[in-house]
Amino acid sequence: MEGTKLQSMKTAMHFVVMKLTPVDRLSIVSFTNSATRLCPLRSITQAAQTDLKAIIDGLVADGGTNIEVGMETALSVIAGRVTTKARSANIFLMSDGQQNSDTDATKPDPGTVSVYTFGFGKDADHALLSNVARKSPGGTFSSVPDGGNVSAPFSQLLGGLLTVVAQDVQLTLTPKTEEPRDLDTMFVAPGTDYTQTTDGDTGVITIKFGTLFSGETRKVAVNLTLLESTDTTDYDAPLAEAQHSYTAQQGLQNQTPQDILINRSANPSEAPTSSKARAVLAEMARRQHAEAIGEARVLADAQNLDEARYKLADAQNALEDIVLDDGQKMVGMLRAELLQLLGLMESQELYEAEGRPYALASETSHGRQRYAARGGDMDAVRLFATPRMDTYLEQAKQFEKDPTAPLPSADDDVKQEIAANPLAAISAPLAFYIKAAIQALQEIEKLVTPTNN
Repeated sequence: MEGTKLQSMKTAMHFVVMKLTPVDRLSIVSFTNSATRLCPLRSITQAAQTDLKAIIDGLVADGGTNIEVGMETALSVIAGRVTTKARSANIFLMSDGQQNSDTDATKPDPGTVSVYTFGFGKDADHALLSNVARKSPGGTFSSVPDGGNVSAPFSQLLGGLLTVVAQDVQLTLTPKTEEPRDLDTMFVAPGTDYTQTTDGDTGVITIKFGTLFSGETRKVAVNLTLLESTDTTDYDAPLAEAQHSYTAQQGLQNQTPQDILINRSANPSEAPTSSKARAVLAEMARRQHAEAIGEARVLADAQNLDEARYKLADAQNALEDIVLDDGQKMVGMLRAELLQLLGLMESQELYEAEGRPYALASETSHGRQRYAARGGDMDAVRLFATPRMDTYLEQAKQFEKDPTAPLPSADDDVKQEIAANPLAAISAPLAFYIKAAIQALQEIEKLVTPTNN
């Protein structure tokens, strides 16, 4: 990494250092054929900022690309922390080259550490970086095209990490087994790229989301198959129990379990009409949209661009059927995402330089339900972006133009948010952030299939 690309990365790292506060800690690791810890974890005081900026300014391009040893060194820094309570450990991994052939970047186990990867330019191993991010809890892959604004994608993840509202977020779904029972089977539909386990004896499903940023949501689609009922009267059937837990500054928090109910009727409506049901249909359409992007990428990787473009065109047509009560903002972003990707599949050369990393970033973003920079117009596709990310994007743009201009501190950002919405800090319990995780699925008749007992 050299020339303007290296300088842009340094500017982006300066932005990160300047936004951190003394409660945050930072270490810098460089890697070529080997890796070096350039400084220990340091609380970001004014003196530390000066020292870290000097280290960043001294970075030079040298040697190969051994991501494996870079990751091992970064993880050892985190493992050696003295203070871990109430801390969220994360790694920003940046590379513009191909992994050394005799090493394996996916070998290091990140454990509970989230790894956010950034592929710089057309020569980066984008697929590898995407795999490294996916191996970690909550990590995403972001694409930074040649000549792109590096501070912008850095700022987005930083905006999230500085507003972590919960760690170890977990959703547990427990099927109702008491007689008489209505539930036959229950499973989580594909599309949620988080660790999940199912107890073979009890059928209890556990999904681990890791950290949650302020303003984020997590939605889980659950497929429920019902046993045949001979009851001719309408009644609410309890199918399962949902409970989420998380760790915050106050310690472990457990939500009161909530029943998943479905109204069983001898004459169910043929089509969902409620706003909740339409929201669920929109969420399922988003998942199908993300799946289409993945399928198109596989086709394009096989040099079948025509079929890949047909797949994306079909996804565009599917968006026309989505109806939302709160406007078409999400649909507009999905359309913009497809349009940008279609443009990047005009030729095989363009696809391999920018289209593939764009698709990979989209896939990790949709799967994790977390913002990732795709490499195109960041203003057009803001899927999963939070309010702090929006603020930091504008700040990053200004910082790239003039790195010497005053930059608001993270504390200044908090004060501005409180001034704009004084009740925000007390009016947004965690339940709000994972709302709609399983809501209204019982209203969609096609997702409920009766079977014989």
